[in-house]
Amino acid sequence: MKIEKKIPKDIEKFLKILSVQGSLLGEIYLEHTETFKLVVEPERIDEINWGKEEGIAFRKIDENLKNHFAYSSDLENLSELEDLVKGVTKETFCISNRKEKEFSEKEILNNQEEYLKSRLEFLENLKKKVKNLKEIKHYKIGLSEIKKEIFIINSEGTLVSDERFYSRVVAVVVAERDGRLERGYEVFGRSLPFEEIKDLPEVLNVSERASDLALTMLSARKAPAGVMPVVLSGTAGGTMIHEAVGHGLEADHAEEGLSVYSERIGEKVASELITVVDDATLPSLYGFYRFDDEGIASQKVVLIEKGILKNFLYDKYFALKYGKESNGHGRRQDFRHIPIPRMANTYIERGTYKPEEIIKSVDKGLLVKKMGGGEVNPLTGDFVFEVIEGYYIERGEIAYPVKGATLVGNGPKVLEIIDMVGDDLSFTPGTCGKDGQGVPVADGQPTLRIPEITVGGVLD
Repeated sequence: MKIEKKIPKDIEKFLKILSVQGSLLGEIYLEHTETFKLVVEPERIDEINWGKEEGIAFRKIDENLKNHFAYSSDLENLSELEDLVKGVTKETFCISNRKEKEFSEKEILNNQEEYLKSRLEFLENLKKKVKNLKEIKHYKIGLSEIKKEIFIINSEGTLVSDERFYSRVVAVVVAERDGRLERGYEVFGRSLPFEEIKDLPEVLNVSERASDLALTMLSARKAPAGVMPVVLSGTAGGTMIHEAVGHGLEADHAEEGLSVYSERIGEKVASELITVVDDATLPSLYGFYRFDDEGIASQKVVLIEKGILKNFLYDKYFALKYGKESNGHGRRQDFRHIPIPRMANTYIERGTYKPEEIIKSVDKGLLVKKMGGGEVNPLTGDFVFEVIEGYYIERGEIAYPVKGATLVGNGPKVLEIIDMVGDDLSFTPGTCGKDGQGVPVADGQPTLRIPEITVGGVLD
């Protein structure tokens, strides 16, 4: 059922409330979401979950730039929300007859037999591609799907409806040798329905790649510590650009003086080799959308161009507050949340060097192929990141895998000193958390050389 068919009959009344004198902007946001998750282990189904929910949200921005916000999961009876929509507090919330539903495993098996069968067959094929070696001790392979229908109408007369799909496959493989355990982790994600990703080569080898990584790390040596050159492979996935740089370019941080980039538009903030873009229009990437969650068409936004800071990411609220135009980056997790400035598909543009050239240029240093979690201070850009997959470089050659490495530095300063940018470009899907909300994103980068950065590891 299309979400438009769920529009309440008294929607006109709420539009009038949102458009009253003293309001700069009002909007109504409807959403219907279906989720499915299936996780398998060698001999059993570990998790199976299927759910549906729907809801409606009302927001009004008054002439004092205060947000008035209310929401409900009951689309049939909205009378109790009327006073809340008219309310004077900064944010007002209401839940009526919560309708989110999770189905039991038995219900799923009975009611979704064909649906489930195709997904179990898909995961069984991935199970067969886990390396059949004595070192492989355990694995989990999971599939998650989200289908979201949205409808937005605002006091300016904008009316938008959209359908979004998110499919994600994760493989975790555990290997053991001589009492040493290592884990290989691989993820694939696209903004496509399951039927369009299930036969893609990149998803069909997820479990094999996870197996290879777990086995490789069994022979990894302890990472050296110190200041050294670091090559970030394209497969590192742009974690650094997202966490250490991207959040500082979102308008709620940048315009409010909470970012190292505040009041620096037009200044040189990076190497002239660096162009940073956020492009929500890139089809099928995990952060793709046609319209943001305020009904603004998605856009390609150049944030840093050849080292010069050009723009920030705006939603409607911060665009109104600072006399700018929204560039389609107002996003919300669901109808329970107010939209805020968020990244979508954030990446560094390609350069001219071959990745092999960049590795050969390093006498002694670290090659990072996969990044893990870490901590970032958006006000300063200081970061600490874990290296999940790394290799020591010696005389321009990959010498051996290492474990236990961390990268310690400052995002803006790293961008300033990057001196080689590869002609490759890879993206990694993820869920970005901010202000209690998670949204799908993709982060990307080519292979990069950082001539000098602190690597935490093991001191000799």
